[in-house]
Amino acid sequence: MLTLETAPTQHVETGGVRFAYRRLGNSVGIPLVLMQHFTGHMDAWDPELVNALAQDRPVVVFNNAGVGTSTGVTPDTVAQMTEDAERFLQALGLAHVDLLGFSLGGFIAQDMAARDVVSVRKMVLVGTAPRGGEEHLLDVVAQAASHTEAPDIRLPLFFTGTAQSQAAGRAFLVRAAARIQQRDPESGDAVQTAQARAIVGWCAESDPGHASLKAIHQPALVVHGSDDTMFPSVNAFNLARAMKDATLIIYPDSGHGVLFQYPALFAGHAMQFLDA
Repeated sequence: MLTLETAPTQHVETGGVRFAYRRLGNSVGIPLVLMQHFTGHMDAWDPELVNALAQDRPVVVFNNAGVGTSTGVTPDTVAQMTEDAERFLQALGLAHVDLLGFSLGGFIAQDMAARDVVSVRKMVLVGTAPRGGEEHLLDVVAQAASHTEAPDIRLPLFFTGTAQSQAAGRAFLVRAAARIQQRDPESGDAVQTAQARAIVGWCAESDPGHASLKAIHQPALVVHGSDDTMFPSVNAFNLARAMKDATLIIYPDSGHGVLFQYPALFAGHAMQFLDA
């Protein structure tokens, strides 16, 4: 079976953008489409997690417009990112999907489910926030960057300061570096600036009574770290409370990268939810 480390990078062009993507897992079944975090690309996913999810279903990872090896310009609004992702899925002929949205990817997943341009069956929302939610992106990134002793900014950004969480973070970094061939380039200032504006804009936008969440009819699994400083856990409670059919899980001693700290546990919970 192809893995995240070995699946070839493919491309599909639509709307003037050449999207890069990889397929792995089964060839039959409802595809699970993964949508990535702030500045993240296909190789920023955890191979252990993605490969576990692909054991029993098709999995698609991709770079949205302007990210990694996809062409085009990175939008500075979640609405445009959603439209780009929808065009990508339509170009692949994926008319009925499950979604896993992490952080910024969770914003896109919510928007896509509410719009119903692409048929979404179920979605998993990780480390994310509702429209109008609480975010501390710029402060948290600046604080993480101040940890010059850290070999990678993701250690202070995604994991707590405990020995256990930091050890899990270092193990994740090793796994995430496993792919060598056709590896995605890191995101530059153009991607960071546009995506930061999109995140701040989404969370600054008023949504009285969580009307957009109440419009989502699909079942959702909401997963959050107990000590997520970028999007505090109150966001997870608000998501789960406002949606019609949502289950909430909070993992202990974990930050924004909760799914990378507990890849096996998270994959098990996600697969149980998707298979139910």
